This record gives sequence, C-alpha cells and structure tokens, in this order.
Amino acid sequence: MSKRVLITGATSGIGRQLALDYQRAGWQVWGCGRDATRLGELAEQGITPLSFDARDRAALAATAANVPDLDLLILNAGHCEYMDLAQGFDGELFARVIETNLIATGHVLAAFLPRLTAGARLAIVSSSVTWLPLSRAEAYGASKAALDYLTETLRLDLQAKGIGVTLIRPGFVQTPLTAKNDFPMPCLVSVEAASSTIMAGLAAGHHHIHFPRRFIWLLRLLGGLPVGIWLRLSSLFVSKGRP
Repeated sequence: MSKRVLITGATSGIGRQLALDYQRAGWQVWGCGRDATRLGELAEQGITPLSFDARDRAALAATAANVPDLDLLILNAGHCEYMDLAQGFDGELFARVIETNLIATGHVLAAFLPRLTAGARLAIVSSSVTWLPLSRAEAYGASKAALDYLTETLRLDLQAKGIGVTLIRPGFVQTPLTAKNDFPMPCLVSVEAASSTIMAGLAAGHHHIHFPRRFIWLLRLLGGLPVGIWLRLSSLFVSKGRP
C-alpha cells in the first residue's frame, strides 16, 4: 500500500515541489492550501487537494476527520513580511506574521496530529534565520524561533508514541516568496534541490535538516560572534540596503 503524506502550504514554493515529488515517488499525497486554482492544478497531477483556513478550527477539524492515518505530516505553510522601524513598530504586521506562521501551525497540529501513529513522522519547516538575528526580521524571525522550540518539545513528547519529529531550516530557496526580497540572497538554491534534500533527510529519519551547508555554517559562525562585533557588521549591511 502506498505511503501517505499531507503537506500544508502545497500551492507554492517548497510545499508544491514536495507534493509533486512525493506523488511521483508513489506516495498518496494530500496538498493543502487556499488558492483554488493552484489546488486544481495539483489535483490534475494526482494529488488530493484540501482547502481550509487554519484560523477556522471547526472547519479544520471537519476536514481532518476525513483524512486517514498518515505516514508523514509536513507543516510547511508560512508567510514573510519585513518591518521598517523607521515607521515605528508595526504591531499589526507582527500579529499577522505570528498568526500565520505560529498560531495557525498550532491549529493544524491539533487537527492532524491524531492522524499520526507509531512509525509516522512529523516535519515542521522553520528557517535558517533562527541561527542569526537579522535586521527587519523581527516578526518573521520571532515566529520561526518559536517554531524551533515547538518542534524540539514535540520531539520529546511524541517519542513515547513512536512518532519521529524533524525540524527543517532552509536557507534561501528560489520561490515566489523569496522573489519579493529586495536584497542579495547568498547560496540561493532551487526549489527542486530543496525538495530533494528534505525528502532524503526525512527518509533517513534525521532530527534536523538544514541547507545549504555552506550558508548554514556561515550563519552559525556569525551567530557565535560577540554581540558588539555583530552589531558593527550588521550596520554595514543595513547601510548598503541589505536586511
């Protein structure tokens, strides 16, 4: 029998590529999103589309009730907005990003975690931004740092049920979301390469998947610097219009 995977944020970027690649690999795939046109395109590829608003918990629970037990659950849906403190701290932007990236993830977990049994795996997509504080990333970075902690604690509490948990922290990936960035993106990788790396790591049962390796090591190196030195370096990037 084919293995089963459900992927949120499947209508664009990494999520869409993962859905297509798992389907081609013979998996039964449920692709989740809110864009009806793009969900229809996934359906044409043999992927079962699911449309829901993660803020509507009742509708989400009803949708999950019709999904069978899964071998893999990938929570990939997310949103990025940068803040310009020259205009003041934007509380609405902050709340919007936190709700999309963090609160909605909690609602999806409440609905779909019961679909995972012993031997299954949960994967949550965070970001490499959590290795290093970056200018203008107050909302996005905070939401992803919270996902890191959430994922690590879920791993502890789900081990007794035999459910594996993987934290995924990509660097810059060529997607419609990163196409909006107005700054250089070092070590940018294709969405196909990102999907291949993630699938290989999940198949191997890795607790952590982060890529590209050179970029991650650079972030970790910079993140280990004394705060004063990073403040001076980051001011140079900001003065050149970088994040």
